[in-house]
Amino acid sequence: MYNLLMKDLKLGVNPIFYVLPFLTGALMLIPGWLYFIVLLYFCWITVPNLFSTYKAQNDLLFSFMLPITKKDYVKAKVAVIVILELLHIVIAVIFGMISTHLYPDLTYLFFGPTLGFWGLCFIMLAIFNFIFISMYFKTAYKYGAPTIAAITGAMLFAGGAEWLGIKNSMLFDLFKGSGADHIGIHLSILFAGIGIFAGCTIIAYFIAIKQFKKLDI
Repeated sequence: MYNLLMKDLKLGVNPIFYVLPFLTGALMLIPGWLYFIVLLYFCWITVPNLFSTYKAQNDLLFSFMLPITKKDYVKAKVAVIVILELLHIVIAVIFGMISTHLYPDLTYLFFGPTLGFWGLCFIMLAIFNFIFISMYFKTAYKYGAPTIAAITGAMLFAGGAEWLGIKNSMLFDLFKGSGADHIGIHLSILFAGIGIFAGCTIIAYFIAIKQFKKLDI
């Protein structure tokens, strides 16, 4: 499985997708921007282009000329998605910390780069992963519908969260008022988001294996 993962990371992933997190992460330096978009670029750009490349390279048939199992194939593809997502998040967090120091007194209309916000980002990506991974491996070839469905789910969550963050006084205070300094609450949201991200991705992985094993390659 390790060699298969290395094959995907070196041959399947265009080097631009290792640079993209730095370009999108720098958008965290825009004061008071809609920061969910920073990670949505992964959904909008990286995933459709990545899986388009797999399709163009006929990666499915090529991979099964190698001594691998269907489980290893699914595991490698899911691992690539998660690695790139974590790369986007880590770099965005770094730029978010810089942004916080640059604009310490900024009043936010949308979510600021708090620990709780990153927990919400993990939940958004959890929704994306669950939908995309569980749908894609029904064919392991057609990526259009899974991508559209997953992006729609992620954007609905982001839009709904931002709307509640503006309209709900409790959430507004928690993320943009005095509650933004409550590290304990925000850490709880962050850990909950990480747990949801891991849980949804693992569940989607097992669903994908079950579906992929039914395919006649």
